[in-house]
Amino acid sequence: MALQPSFDLSGHVALVTGANHGIGGATAARLASSGASVVISYLAIEDEPDPGIPEAYRTNRAKDAGEVLESIAAAGGSATALEADLSDGETVGRLFDAAEKSFGPVDILVNNATGWVADTFAARTADEFGRNLRRVSSTTFDQQFAVDARAAALLISEFADRHRLHGLSWGRIIGLTSGGPLGFPGEVSYGAAKAALENYSMAAAFELADRGITSNVVHPPVTDTGWVSDEVREAVAANPHLFHVVAPEDVAEVISYLASDAAGLITGNVIHLR
Repeated sequence: MALQPSFDLSGHVALVTGANHGIGGATAARLASSGASVVISYLAIEDEPDPGIPEAYRTNRAKDAGEVLESIAAAGGSATALEADLSDGETVGRLFDAAEKSFGPVDILVNNATGWVADTFAARTADEFGRNLRRVSSTTFDQQFAVDARAAALLISEFADRHRLHGLSWGRIIGLTSGGPLGFPGEVSYGAAKAALENYSMAAAFELADRGITSNVVHPPVTDTGWVSDEVREAVAANPHLFHVVAPEDVAEVISYLASDAAGLITGNVIHLR
């Protein structure tokens, strides 16, 4: 069943990172269904088996963007995809070059990609769901911060520079975050890197507002991108602060709103979804 457009994004060009599955893939499809031309950035990752994570998540992370592209084309949308390692700083410029060659200047940037790793300061090798944990190290730090923090900053910087060079007067920056101000136990580097992404995004909101660019961050609820096990669902149901598990498409709907003209007055916010 084809997605019905919620907002008219005709004439806009979106770059969505980490969009071969999950929230990124759903966002790419939603933006395309609303008329945007979409550039999908992704990196197929072969994870080691983890007893606490369903096999579906490993499968999803190892995919290319073919399924997302097919769904967009079937619905009449326009998209292209590039496999790109965002831990390589040179990749950022190449993504924008490819977007401009295919569709024109990027005016919607969705920082969704992550170098996710579960690490901890505690003397534990598994969390409460049986997922493998690693000790915080230079390796886990680099894997996480290279994508969630440094790449996000470089993407925003490139977006802003090209926005100026092309004389644009409209733009949207949307990041994805998790954790919170009290840290993220069991996913220490993930939470810290997302905090950096939030800070970069808030700075962009203030520094780029006079150029018609808004910048916001979405904090989704627990979202089933393949990693949600029965144990996680039970924990969510028992937690008074976690209302339910949602689908990637639910989060993508909010992102598409933030990318639209209707959200032109919304900037400088970390938006917590429930």
